[in-house]
Amino acid sequence: MSNQPQKKDIAKVPEPTLRRLPWYLSNVKLLKQKGEQYVSSTQISKEINVDASQIAKDLSYVNISGRTRVGYEVDALIEVLEDFLGFTDMHKAFLFGVGSLGGALLRDSGLKHFGLEIVAAFDVNPNLIGTHINGIPIFHSSEFVNKMKEYDVHIGVLTVPIEIAQQITDTMIAGGIKAVWNFTPFRIRVPEDIVVQNTSLYAHLAVMFNRLNFNEH
Repeated sequence: MSNQPQKKDIAKVPEPTLRRLPWYLSNVKLLKQKGEQYVSSTQISKEINVDASQIAKDLSYVNISGRTRVGYEVDALIEVLEDFLGFTDMHKAFLFGVGSLGGALLRDSGLKHFGLEIVAAFDVNPNLIGTHINGIPIFHSSEFVNKMKEYDVHIGVLTVPIEIAQQITDTMIAGGIKAVWNFTPFRIRVPEDIVVQNTSLYAHLAVMFNRLNFNEH
């Protein structure tokens, strides 16, 4: 059975659904570790506090059907979700800016379980150039264009200081990067055909603090 049509349909999936599907996947993997062979949307709902009807709707975008009163087969659901989300394909990436956050991402071997392999990093710090973190080489930023010819890379992870975020983004795109995972608080400007995923830790902190303060009053 070919799963290829699923990848074409992913553009039709609402973004909130795409954000929730990895939660379901992680939860189902935990249930598998506990020896469960089947899982229902009701079971998943109890674990992650998402309404069961929403879970069933989200899973309707994925090419799998559950059995009445039994649910979804755990192994099949894991396989289909991983394939649908692209976690079974390994996507190679370059990281730009080996500061504290960039270094932490280089050390995070768990990213490979979700289909992302950072194969090289770039910085201008002479103390870092020529070294490795977690086996990943760090090159001078000026080497980027040459390294694009060596590696099959389409994704750039942006963890540079805010004042050079746009400049580095422009360099990445000119060099052939097609998607940018932006960890800076700066909203980078890119051409329409470039994919951008903004993951600002600071923005999430602001939301958390605001809710914490609200709950305390």
